Amino acid sequence: MVAVVDDDEAFRAALQRLLKSAGFSVRSFASVEEFLDWGQYRETGCLIADIRMPGMSGLDLQAKLNAEHCPIPIIFITAHGDETLRLQAVRGGAVKVLAKPFDGAILLESVRLALEGEG
Repeated sequence: MVAVVDDDEAFRAALQRLLKSAGFSVRSFASVEEFLDWGQYRETGCLIADIRMPGMSGLDLQAKLNAEHCPIPIIFITAHGDETLRLQAVRGGAVKVLAKPFDGAILLESVRLALEGEG
């Protein structure tokens, strides 16, 4: 199962459609807190998360999952080309960091690799 965490409702819906059209099972969440409150996040095969969101950021989520030894492959998406944040994400174990707008085919291939453990 692929989880999408992004505060932009239209973007979240578009990602969900793209992933479902490629045959992935998808759940989407408007915030990191909503994802964590879901309670089944440990069952997630791949996580797609925005880096910058109100409340907890995608990087905060990555740090929390790392601290809990919960190795979910994470693909970060961002509208901000901040090299410092990108490096922090990669150092934390991110599979990929994609800048918006990105090619849907690249995202789908990244998800496939993450789910296969090759990310």
